[in-house]
This record gives sequence, C-alpha cells and structure tokens, in this order.
Amino acid sequence: MQKKAQMSDVLHNCMTTVLGLPEDKRAHRFVPLDKTNFYHPGGRSEKYTVIEISMISGRTEETKKKLIKQIFTAFERNLAINPVDVEITIFEQPSHCWGFRGITGDEATLSYRVNV
Repeated sequence: MQKKAQMSDVLHNCMTTVLGLPEDKRAHRFVPLDKTNFYHPGGRSEKYTVIEISMISGRTEETKKKLIKQIFTAFERNLAINPVDVEITIFEQPSHCWGFRGITGDEATLSYRVNV
C-alpha cells in the first residue's frame, strides 16, 4: 500500500509542477494485476508500469511531452523504476465530453488553466 501512496505522490507532483494542477486535484486509480492477468513486453522487468492520463484537451504538445519526460525522470529517481519499465499514454477529450460536479466540463469554472 505504501508503494501506491509513493507512486501517487510522485505522479501528483509531476502533474502539479508541469500542468499547474492545484494540490487538491488528485484522482488516481490503481489497478494491480498479478502475473496471470498481465503480460508485459519483452525487455521489461516486474516493475513494468502503465500510466494512463485522461485530461481535458488544450495543453500544448510541448507541455504534454514535458509531463511525460518528467514522469520518467521522477519514477526513476524516486521509485527506482527505470524509464524502460514505464509506459505513458495521454488521452484527451474536449471539455464538453467531461462530466463532473453535476455539469459538463465546458460549463465548469476551473481553478487552473488548461491551455498551458
């Protein structure tokens, strides 16, 4: 359990630093799979980790690449997970495709900028 908390802290730090998300904007879901339910690519270790990030579209290509590289660096430095064992995919959807707090994303006033 502590490993998940550490991973969440490292990931959240990357998101707040690069994307400017507020400190209280943390929503992480962990889906651990045992060896019988997950086959990782060759050349990877048992630490192989898949990170999928869903976000409202609007960030620049440069910002998204910076986030990906920051996660690689932070996972290696803080969690001893080699970048070869980390796979990151960013999924973006327009704000009108999001629903939270009883409204759609395009109706929401966010406390952070999306166009960074």
